[in-house]
Amino acid sequence: MGSSGPLLRDKLLARRRDGLDDRQLVEEVLGIRGAPPELARKLVAQALVVEDRRDAWRRAGERICAEAPSTPGVYILKDEAGRVVYVGKAINIRRRLRAHFSGRRWRATKAEFARASTAEWMAVGSELEALLREAQLIAELQPTVNVQTAAPALDTRAIPGALVKDVILIVPSVEEDSAELVAVRPSGAWMMQRTRRNGVDLPVHTKRLWKFFFGVLPPRSAAPALAPIAYSWLAGRGQATTRVDPHAAGREPVLRGQLAALLRDERLFHERLEQC
Repeated sequence: MGSSGPLLRDKLLARRRDGLDDRQLVEEVLGIRGAPPELARKLVAQALVVEDRRDAWRRAGERICAEAPSTPGVYILKDEAGRVVYVGKAINIRRRLRAHFSGRRWRATKAEFARASTAEWMAVGSELEALLREAQLIAELQPTVNVQTAAPALDTRAIPGALVKDVILIVPSVEEDSAELVAVRPSGAWMMQRTRRNGVDLPVHTKRLWKFFFGVLPPRSAAPALAPIAYSWLAGRGQATTRVDPHAAGREPVLRGQLAALLRDERLFHERLEQC
């Protein structure tokens, strides 16, 4: 993240020590001719502030990138006051953050992004989890740099109608001995449940899934309806994902048995498996 040649601030300060006044500094260093004294003073002061911010931004980037993991995940950038600046996802968090903080990106960096000073991250086990976690965090935290959009809608996405139904998707977890059960409904409701592949958690987790599909759920108007993201992913990169139709099971114990068999299968996540 180095720079070529002396920084603008260093040039300004060096030439000021040589005896140049603000008007001369603006003309020689900033390339602006004929600026009146007051405007010249403001231009020099502004340039020094911007360069100081650039240095702080560069130092923050170096520290953040040194600490970031080289793993897939979702990350949150915050300013010095703890306000959320940006939420993003990446296959390699460290590499993505290095791109954000590269020196050549400074001139195009938004003012809010330039205030980023700390970062948090969450490892994920699959692309679908990253998509859902990112959208959930953007909706909840309202970061200043992210473009704020309404909740995803089915009618704005090219999704085959046959895919839009109650379904449980089984995707990898960041924990090697576990899987993520992603349950979605056409209403937009969704839930994600991490469960161990040896089936020890399934009695409790299947009850939660059954209630999600067939019980009376409390209203959660504040929760973003992100199921369209999962359906869209299924229509594209997630076509080979193993899935279970809870209605086909008919009863909770049958669903539990189906999930147990799929989770035990060593071929899971290497190919799509059909439920028993």
